[in-house]
Amino acid sequence: MKDNFISIADLSADEIHETLDLAAEIKAKLKAGEDYKPLRGKTMAMIFAKPSARTRISFETGIKKLGGYALYLSPNDISMGKREAVKDIARVISRFNEAIMARLFSHQHMLELAEYASIPVINGLTDYNHPCQVMGDIFTVKEHRGNLDDLKIVFVGDGNNVVNSWLNLAAKLPMHFVLTGPEGYDPDENTLTNAKDSGISNIEIIHDPVEALKNADVVYTDVWASMGQEDEAAKRAEEFKDYQLNTELMSHSKPSTLVMHCLPAHRGDEITDEVIDGENSIVFDQAENRMHVQNAIMVQLMSGQSD
Repeated sequence: MKDNFISIADLSADEIHETLDLAAEIKAKLKAGEDYKPLRGKTMAMIFAKPSARTRISFETGIKKLGGYALYLSPNDISMGKREAVKDIARVISRFNEAIMARLFSHQHMLELAEYASIPVINGLTDYNHPCQVMGDIFTVKEHRGNLDDLKIVFVGDGNNVVNSWLNLAAKLPMHFVLTGPEGYDPDENTLTNAKDSGISNIEIIHDPVEALKNADVVYTDVWASMGQEDEAAKRAEEFKDYQLNTELMSHSKPSTLVMHCLPAHRGDEITDEVIDGENSIVFDQAENRMHVQNAIMVQLMSGQSD
């Protein structure tokens, strides 16, 4: 793996598989109760410009299990690019810690943080992408299917930061990736173009959800209005109403189709209770596996540093 983990686009296919393999090893060690502490004595500063329960819980719990310590910095502690320059924050934190995990609104701030930090930077989310989430997602798919062969993933909803990371992944690993949602909610244009131009995967945008779900191995959804889009919630609810993951829509996929959601879920909006709690749902395995994949990323980036 490179010096930072900013985007799946920065990784090779081999590096992606190495991370997934290491995540499986670490998960097995933790489940077996082994005394596995590769990050003993290491500290990581966690910058949260954008709050999240799962990101904080998974990183903080994960590094603790591996022998390290995470320091939580709220928006009140660090106001990225406002109270203090990003490059100054990067330099100061680098004097105290072995890594930085940041969950930010601005992707440019993430890039600047990585440029000026002298320690590894892990992207916990930006408005552009969500690489830890999608690495955990593909790990979960592999865990349930046993392989990633002939994989058709259908994302139902907005072409958001999660979709951008799926497109980055589809430019590295072969799959059939379909985004289905109303017109006007496409993913980042350059990311979509790069993924298609890579020639690695079959990538489609299909506005008819019934057509899109045919022969899907995995159906994935997310909230219709993300953090910072609250003023669009009513408009989006109307435009996305035909894209709710419910029993009727799922009937157009295969009986074995797996259901995923990156959480938090707005039950009754983008997904119904029957689907998220159904026997095909792997949503909570997916949530747990964020920690295991992030543990692998932290070990790859931090364990080689001298104490």
